[in-house]
Formats: sequence, C-alpha cells, structure tokens
Amino acid sequence: MCTSRTAKFGPANSTPRRACRKGRAAPARDDHRRHLSCPARHTWSCDEYRNGGWRVTAGPVVDDPSSHVLTVPVSDEQLCESVSEFLTTGLARGERVAYFDDDTADGVLARMDEDGVDVRGPLRSGQFQLVPGEFTRAALLAPLDELGGVLEHNMQAAVDDGWAGLRFTGQMDHGLRRPGGQALDEYDRVLADAVRGRPVHALCVYDHLRYPDDLIAHMRSVHDAEIGGTPLLDDTLLRITELGPAHLRLAGEVDHGNRPQVRRVLGRVLDRMVRGEIEADTVVADLGSLRFCDVAAAVSVVHAAEELPATLRLRLENVRPGVARLLDRCGAGFASRLDVGIGERSPLRTADALELAGGAPG
Repeated sequence: MCTSRTAKFGPANSTPRRACRKGRAAPARDDHRRHLSCPARHTWSCDEYRNGGWRVTAGPVVDDPSSHVLTVPVSDEQLCESVSEFLTTGLARGERVAYFDDDTADGVLARMDEDGVDVRGPLRSGQFQLVPGEFTRAALLAPLDELGGVLEHNMQAAVDDGWAGLRFTGQMDHGLRRPGGQALDEYDRVLADAVRGRPVHALCVYDHLRYPDDLIAHMRSVHDAEIGGTPLLDDTLLRITELGPAHLRLAGEVDHGNRPQVRRVLGRVLDRMVRGEIEADTVVADLGSLRFCDVAAAVSVVHAAEELPATLRLRLENVRPGVARLLDRCGAGFASRLDVGIGERSPLRTADALELAGGAPG
C-alpha cells in the first residue's frame, strides 16, 4: 500500500515527454517511489461540452485553469461514454491522463477503442496511466491527510514531465466501505482544494448502481458542474445518442424488450428528413458499440431500409463482424437502400494495458 506523501501515479519507468520542454533538463526520477496511474490533463470549457451535446449545470471560475466536475450515469454505457470522452480529450490536448480502475477498466478501454482511440502509444509513453484496482482500493482506504500530498506531487510531476496538465477519473465506490462509514465527501473536499488554480481536471463518477441516492444528491451540490449527455434512448441495456443531424450512435444490446423503442427513434429521424427539417438523404447509424442484436432486430432493420422513400438511404457504420453476419443472413445484402460497413476493432484488456505501461522504456 502506498502511504508516502510523494507517491506517484503510474509505472515507475514511464517516460517523460522531454521534447515539450526544450532547453530544460528532464527532472530526476525517484524510482524508489511507489507509482500509481496518473491522468493526463486537458482543459475544456462549458461551451465545448455544450456543442458536443453534453449538459452543463454550472461552471468553474473563469480564470481557474482547473475543473472538478461529476457525472451521474444512468447506465454503464453512459459511464463508459463519458469517461472515454473525458480521457480522449485530455490525450488530444497533450495532458497526462489517468484512470483509477476497480473492475471497470475493460469497459472503458473497449469504448475508447470503439471511439477510434489507440491508447497503446500513450500507455507506453506514460501519457496514459492506468491505476490497478488494488492500488485504487488501497488509496481509498488510506488516511485522508495523505491524499493532498499525493495529488500535489503528481500534478507537479505531470507538468515537469512536459505534459500540458493532469486529468483523472475512475471508479471510487470502494471508498464506501472504509471503516467508520462514508468519507467520499471528505475525499472530494480534499480533491477540490488540491486541484483549484492548477491545470488539473477531475471527473467524479457517481452512478445509481454503485452509490446511494442521498450521497449522489450531496455530491451534485458540491461540484463545479455536472456533465452528461441527453440520449434519445437509454434503458440501461441500450443507449442511443445523436452525433449530428441524421447521425445516431447505438451502444449496448437490442432485443425484444427495446426493439419497438429503436424503431420509434429511427422513425422520428426519418419523419424529420421527409418533412425537410433535416437536410440529408442518408441516415447514418454508428454501431461500433452495439455488442448484440437478436434476429428479429436484424430483420427489423432490413425491413426499415426497404420501406424508405426512394430518395433516402440507411447506412450502418463500424458494424461488428458478428452483427454484420447476422444482418447478411437476414437479407441486408438484398436491401437496395441499406449500406453496411464493418469496423475493425482491437481493444486492450486491462491486464494487457498494464503490461504495456510497465514495459515502457526507462
């Protein structure tokens, strides 16, 4: 267990980004310190998330480069969507990013792959640091007075290593099981004090599956902002979001329980196109995160395409091979107004990601 106030996130041999600090020698590394995955930092504004369809209920101080926000997912699909968006933005902005795992990293890594993000390079370089579950759990049970020192050290280390800042999130519900009762609100207070005024961004995830409603209500009151998408559908099994006009994304599973809702969502989009409210001739559905659909759902998609007006088309993108084979068996190849594009996927498992990070050159 890491108890030092100078404990670091991430593998001990993660490589500093020296090129970002021209003319400045890289800081000496204290390789004897226990490392914990530490996130890359990225700065984003309320407008950025608003433009991307995210809901912002409040905002940080304008001159404060930090952000300390929360999301309250209604499903694991939304959890992975929000976390992937958060981490991916940090990677793109040259921040160090970290994810504190506690049996949820597989889903986050899979979603980042589905979003077209290759994390192998960032893992090797130390920009993306994945904190093992055992360390996350130990940190959540450690004395509160150690947290500020650990955060302080890692925030400075990210900047000294040449990254634009630090960004982190993760699964923290193990803190509910600390002796003496809940202390997550106290952790949150220490975290807020530590990041304020620094190029650091923290996303706290409080979902109803893992946290009691009264704690979630309290956490909503103490964060700068709440971010979350407004889906066209989220029944905890399937999540449908709108990426743009006539551009949908499906994540999860389609079966007999939600087939009618899927048809209604598609029907509303088509109606708007027919009435001229959406200027497009093709409905695009990204199925990169659709893990399963049953035979009846596949037949329904083919029939929907066949029933389209002659001026419209339906295009399915990033379809998983298994789903594509099912669609083909259900007649997709004979639907003249249906296009199916198969997506290539190569997601990392948590164990493989940790091995990649540990194998970074020193």
